[in-house]
Amino acid sequence: MLSPKRTKYKKFHRGRMKGKATRGNEISFGNFGLQALEPTWISSRQIEAARRTITRYTKRGASLWIRIFPDKTITARAAESRMGSGKGAVDYWVAVVKPGTILFEIASVPEQVAREAFNLASYKLPIKTKFIVKNNVE
Repeated sequence: MLSPKRTKYKKFHRGRMKGKATRGNEISFGNFGLQALEPTWISSRQIEAARRTITRYTKRGASLWIRIFPDKTITARAAESRMGSGKGAVDYWVAVVKPGTILFEIASVPEQVAREAFNLASYKLPIKTKFIVKNNVE
């Protein structure tokens, strides 16, 4: 599972996910991309599940880029614990995703294979996604 080696702070505020993505919203590395259409937190487990699905479907014949990284901690309190006594321990890591963010990119496979791989991967993610093609694909 993805997680940072070290961070400046151990526990984050929850924050809000206003607006559309201004960065990471264009295909940079591959020919095809999977774009988020809704704002959400995507956990490291969900990213890993989608990655495995894509690599299995393409039989490891594709170049794959994961464009999001889970660098925000989500904390949780123990079950049936009383109120107070501080914030809970770190439970898991998430990537904050806004509408328009490119989640995955893929290259060196035909469009039909990429489309089906991303379709299968989208079932593993908690949001609606869209398959997009780079402008200058032959």
